[in-house]
Amino acid sequence: MTGILGKKIGMTQVFAEDGALVSVTAIEAGPCPVLAVKDKSLQLGFDEVSEKRLKKPVSGYFKKINIPCRKFIREIPKDPVKEYKAGDELKVDIFSPGDFVDVTGISIGKGFQGGMKRWHWRGGPGTHGSTSHRRVGSIGSTTTPGRVWKGHHMPGHMGAERVTLQNLKVVKADIENNILLVEGGIPGFKNGYVIIRKAKKKGNKPANLKVPIEKKAKK
Repeated sequence: MTGILGKKIGMTQVFAEDGALVSVTAIEAGPCPVLAVKDKSLQLGFDEVSEKRLKKPVSGYFKKINIPCRKFIREIPKDPVKEYKAGDELKVDIFSPGDFVDVTGISIGKGFQGGMKRWHWRGGPGTHGSTSHRRVGSIGSTTTPGRVWKGHHMPGHMGAERVTLQNLKVVKADIENNILLVEGGIPGFKNGYVIIRKAKKKGNKPANLKVPIEKKAKK
């Protein structure tokens, strides 16, 4: 399994071959230079940045490997069949239309939210003099256990979490412009960094897999 780093540009719409209108997310994917080759993973960099904008240990690392500075650095599992070396570039051509990918990003932060928005609570009665429309309500269990259960759903900070969406279909891979169009939405805000990997659960069937033949119903 392998992947690439990218940046979310935004959403748009394209027409499929059958004329259907498909909502897609445009991702600026790569090119990503290989910074280091490890036993089971590759260290990739994305989004070239000035040396002045990085801390000295990070900029010194790029000087040592003789590669222009990159702002976004992550590791991805490498393909055990292929051989890699520092300085190689991974581009969007590793994907093709019809492939399925898993996209990881940081979800949009929504600040402090109540339980109804954060956990989709139904809420209290709306009429008959009730004053508990959107309140938390009872959170304890009397004297046993006499405390709030750990992990209880409560109001609090919402969003700004690492989220992975699986099995998103690749609609188009524009190699010249390093643009990847993925069906549906992906986590994060515009210009947010994402990690695109080949899907773990879909689209990786072995070549010698036999497809069962449907039996004809008896008349």
